[in-house]
Amino acid sequence: MKTDLSTYNNSWYQPGSKLKRMLWYVTSLIFFEGGWNMSSGLKIFWLKRFGATIGEGVVIKPKVTIKYPWKLSIGNHCWIGEGVWIDNLDQVTLEDHVCVSQGALLLCGNHNYKTPSFDLMIAPIYLKEGSWVGAKSSVAPGVIFESHAVLSMGSVATTKLEAYSIYSGNPAVKVKTRQFNTP
Repeated sequence: MKTDLSTYNNSWYQPGSKLKRMLWYVTSLIFFEGGWNMSSGLKIFWLKRFGATIGEGVVIKPKVTIKYPWKLSIGNHCWIGEGVWIDNLDQVTLEDHVCVSQGALLLCGNHNYKTPSFDLMIAPIYLKEGSWVGAKSSVAPGVIFESHAVLSMGSVATTKLEAYSIYSGNPAVKVKTRQFNTP
């Protein structure tokens, strides 16, 4: 058996009308993906118009790519760093006080290498309260960050991250417990 990409068919996947996707693509190019540091308020306005759920105090830096805003939910006081790519073929949820640092990738899709047709597979990503995706890190489809979990810089999360735990590496493994200093 061999891979045969000529048999690939993802016609079952309908993320929105072609018109909606085209309008979002143009809006994204103008207001999100450029290097201009437009206000987060303007970006939030457009995300909401395209169906995203966005809380209060959200900060979105320049050069951010969001595949489908209608599959995005962001809680209160979240930060989305410069160059973040949210490839949300499925739902991406960020609870309150979540930080997604510069250059991070949240990837909701992959391909099934066990099938000759290389079928598309999708799964949601869920980042619970106070979690942090470090700079240049990647989060795989179906991953859940429990409350206050941390994925360190350049790491790859392929499975659930436990609450108040710090993960590092590729694939990421727990390296210690997250503790807060009290003043």
